[in-house]
Amino acid sequence: MSLSPTLLEILVCPKSKAPLEYHAGPPEVLICRESRLVYRVEEGVPVMLIDEAEPLDEARYPRPV
Repeated sequence: MSLSPTLLEILVCPKSKAPLEYHAGPPEVLICRESRLVYRVEEGVPVMLIDEAEPLDEARYPRPV
């Protein structure tokens, strides 16, 4: 399941307010490079809770080219 392009345009990181990168996965996630956090997407719904975000692993989620 993918997120709506319109939703992706308006979503920002709740910690830094920076734009997010969408990775279709698996797993489907949203990444904030500024905060170095990864937010999971469950059944098409982004879980945008800072306390539930995972630290960014650059090896797992390299920057897009």
